[in-house]
Amino acid sequence: MNTESFYQQLQEICPGRRTLTRDVDLLPYESDALVAFSTKPAAVVLPESAEEVVAIVKVCYAAGVPFVARGSGTSLSGGSMPIKDGVVIALNRLNAIKHIDPEQRTAVVEPGVVNLHISNAVKQYGLYYAPDPSSQSICTIGGNVAFNSGGAHCLKYGMTSNHVLGLKVVLPDGEIVEFGSESLEGMGVGPDLIGLFVGSEGLFGIALEITVRLLPIPEQYKTVLAGYDTLEKAGDAVSAVVASGLLPGAMEIMDRLALKAAEAAVKTGYPEGAAAVLIVELEGESQQVEREFEHLVNVIEGSGAFEIQVAQNEAHRAKIWKGRKGAFSSVGRLSPDYIVQDGVVPRSQLGKALAEIEKVSNSYGLQVANVFHAGDGNLHPLILYNGREQGALEHAEALAGEILAICIKLGGTLTGEHGIGIEKRDYMPQLFSETDLDAMYAIRNRIDDKGIANPGKKLPGGEAPALKMHGMHPLEKAGIISRE
Repeated sequence: MNTESFYQQLQEICPGRRTLTRDVDLLPYESDALVAFSTKPAAVVLPESAEEVVAIVKVCYAAGVPFVARGSGTSLSGGSMPIKDGVVIALNRLNAIKHIDPEQRTAVVEPGVVNLHISNAVKQYGLYYAPDPSSQSICTIGGNVAFNSGGAHCLKYGMTSNHVLGLKVVLPDGEIVEFGSESLEGMGVGPDLIGLFVGSEGLFGIALEITVRLLPIPEQYKTVLAGYDTLEKAGDAVSAVVASGLLPGAMEIMDRLALKAAEAAVKTGYPEGAAAVLIVELEGESQQVEREFEHLVNVIEGSGAFEIQVAQNEAHRAKIWKGRKGAFSSVGRLSPDYIVQDGVVPRSQLGKALAEIEKVSNSYGLQVANVFHAGDGNLHPLILYNGREQGALEHAEALAGEILAICIKLGGTLTGEHGIGIEKRDYMPQLFSETDLDAMYAIRNRIDDKGIANPGKKLPGGEAPALKMHGMHPLEKAGIISRE
């Protein structure tokens, strides 16, 4: 490859400061939210149109240079981390909501649109976009599509894949394809190509336009917060709610350590001395919600809760959710570093999984804060460690692997919404057979014959990115920020 010619072509597509190659300019892109791992890319390009993205992909394909698309970099699995000597295609400037159809309840958006901005844009029509990751105020739709993101309300409404109706995609060789339908009914015709692309973590190319499904804003919310003196009781309460026939919009649990962090950051007013809290939210038509609310309160009162709070207004509801959605960042008050894990177990195995996680974390001598989507068994153990201690990160990663093994043993899986990325790829053979993995490789190789679209992610083996494991963010290493 003629390196000078390659960079010149990038500069022609994205002139001036829209093609970055200096070390200081590349620093913010060296890692995503999994900051314990970093890699320096060869270049970062900032396209402003779909046409520029396609042109960049074609140049990379011709030169055999790997690339990764990136939005806000909120990935917690290393999925949007750069490839060594590769190109980062930063899509934040492709942030247009191109079309809103209130009657069909759809919107066509570019990949750099922030998740929450869709709901803000369609609120005037009485509509909203349902998937709500904790990072929804900053994460982008392109990343949500890549990792099939969920959120607190995925119990009732499903994941990103349940809300994407159509995609316009540039494949790794520069070809543009479109699939899906503006009609929900049309999704069942032919192979589920959207289901194949959503969650593919960038291995199949880049989404240029996404047609999303919108829902009517619920007429009423009822949010209940219950405090328990044991984590087991909170887990049992989840089973009791589901067994009662209710289908809440969300059911979330936070344990004592997570509560300590959230309270310090938000002043939530959560029940004092609770070993765990359960948040249950009902939503829908007022008459239905009121009936279900009476039923829910009876179930919660019979579940052993020592304190029950009901959100009295929207401000109180927002405060309850602010504590939960800020739990990941709040844990930074308790520890200089932590790993966010993302395993899944059957709902019936929640209690057993939490007990085993506690046992194994004690054996490692590490604290684990538990925050999770209780309704669908999606665990988010936060493993606390100090990255400045020699071998601490490797020790924490080993515990993370043990937790994933527990999830698989109990009939669960490796990820509920954060993706496999680099962190979990080596655990894939524990979950999938050799035949399964061969099929995945065959599909990937057929779509990306040069293996340049986000190589080294998701699938074990093959070309892997050159990684640096460290306990400091790249900006900290450069002396730009400090944790002193």
